[in-house]
Amino acid sequence: MSTNQTRKVYPTDLNDNEWKVIAPHMPVTSSTGRPRLHCWREIINAIFYVMKNGCHWRALPHDFPPWQSVYHYFRLWRINNEWERLNTTLRQELREKQGRQKQPSAAILDSQSVKTVEGGDERGYDVAKHVNGRKRHLIVDTLGLVLLVVVTAASVQERDGGKQALKGLFERIKKPRYRHWWRYCRLHLIWADGGYRGEMIEWVKRTLGWQLEIVERVEGQKGFVVLPRRWVVERTFAWLNRQRRLSKDYERLPQTSEAFVYVAMIRLMVRKLALSH
Repeated sequence: MSTNQTRKVYPTDLNDNEWKVIAPHMPVTSSTGRPRLHCWREIINAIFYVMKNGCHWRALPHDFPPWQSVYHYFRLWRINNEWERLNTTLRQELREKQGRQKQPSAAILDSQSVKTVEGGDERGYDVAKHVNGRKRHLIVDTLGLVLLVVVTAASVQERDGGKQALKGLFERIKKPRYRHWWRYCRLHLIWADGGYRGEMIEWVKRTLGWQLEIVERVEGQKGFVVLPRRWVVERTFAWLNRQRRLSKDYERLPQTSEAFVYVAMIRLMVRKLALSH
């Protein structure tokens, strides 16, 4: 297992304190099979580089591990939900550091339409936003940390995508194999904007047992207005937009887009946790 001690440091690299935060959560090296040639720290640094700078995998600087190895682990952790698991673990740690319970009792639901490049699955046109591409449906806690992201075609209505995201979150509570790392027994209240009003309120109560509360704009208000609770998820979207790989949706699969959202949040939480050490 090699590490490049002589390469120059990139702004996206983990410093020693940040690495101490994430290192305990790296997969255990198998005692069988082909030995891994590159250390986890360099693999993670390379993935963060791609996310922040928005380059192709093949355009990784040569002083990182080979792009094939970096992409292999990114893809593997997408398939086995490792990014989602790591996002959850770090979020719980950060909530505890800030004096909160591990599991939130309330969350905010919203969506963001983003343009895509040509090709790829699950693409459509959002008539309301005039965007041809995909839609990110986010559920975040009151700190703005992501609980779940679902990426669909932009043509999918907020209510339909919101139901898919909330149902996905609910299913993770019920599956026994998730219980050791994903427990939302405290969650009972979801805030959302006016796009989720109507029958969805009753659907959430009847199907999931949660309360969906709509945060409306004051009648007659024009232009940008900071609305209670909703500003939290808008700030999360701003965090994501700072990552060039997420400024548009460049991915062929929506699951890859979801993985990059988790990667972006992992990077942000690692920095916050390192500052509190």
